[in-house]
Amino acid sequence: MTRSRVASGSPYETRYGFSRAVRVGDRVLVAGTAPVPAPGGEVAATAYDQMLRCGEIAVAAMAELGARPEDVVGTRMFIVEAADADGVGRAHAELFGTASPAATMVVVAGLLDPTWLVEVEIEALIER
Repeated sequence: MTRSRVASGSPYETRYGFSRAVRVGDRVLVAGTAPVPAPGGEVAATAYDQMLRCGEIAVAAMAELGARPEDVVGTRMFIVEAADADGVGRAHAELFGTASPAATMVVVAGLLDPTWLVEVEIEALIER
């Protein structure tokens, strides 16, 4: 089976030896994606905006592998504050609501960068 990989330019990808996304057959897996700002930018202040940034990075990687937001079948969201669940959930609905994927949201003690409020993993299945 063919394996395709995508890098997003995150400094952690080469340092830690992973790909932003991998496609094997019809399956696309997107690694934990944090709200890393575009060059010259800053991390967004709210969990809602951070989740939108996570989605922007992940959807771009998926597109390079032929997947769309409608192909998403599962997501795992990691948040550091339970109070941010609604904002993260609203952003998730905007990003993937048409797919209504199986989703999990977990409160964690922290993420790699203390300014990050959310990180998301995504799985898509291309059936066309």
